[in-house]
Amino acid sequence: MIQPIFLVGARGCGKTTVGVALAQALGRGFVDTDNYLLTTTNMSVADIVAQEGWDGFRARETQALKNVTSPDVVVATGGGMVLAEHNRQFMREQGVVIYLRAPAQILANRLEAFPQEGQRPTLTGKPITDEIVEVLAAREALYRQAAHHVIDASQTPDAVVDAVLAALQIARAS
Repeated sequence: MIQPIFLVGARGCGKTTVGVALAQALGRGFVDTDNYLLTTTNMSVADIVAQEGWDGFRARETQALKNVTSPDVVVATGGGMVLAEHNRQFMREQGVVIYLRAPAQILANRLEAFPQEGQRPTLTGKPITDEIVEVLAAREALYRQAAHHVIDASQTPDAVVDAVLAALQIARAS
């Protein structure tokens, strides 16, 4: 049975990069919930948060998750998708959830190397490394709770894709 694959994890863990490559490897479609929101609302995440607050954004994010879910898709979720218990439950029930886990310093280095201005407002107002450490501390248990598989995302994107494919093979064999 083909199920959607949901990629969860903090900003900078590679959900979009890995998701595109994974979708290609599996011959599936790919969607990023943040990009879906950008396309369907003509507003960036920062714009939505500025106009509707985090609660408004989170409600839109939940609806986006439901709208993009289909059996043959790889979904890169926003880093905070796991904050809502109904989102964690929805993903676990509807498909396979992969947590792309990487240490805070690697995530911070990636975000500093490839900043996406206007894409995601700061959550804490702190420097990126401090923010990532704080966000990971708050969300680590939620990412793990949502996940069927935890993959080391500190590797190259190709190695992460290979690890996800191996985890999916193991899951299919059992």
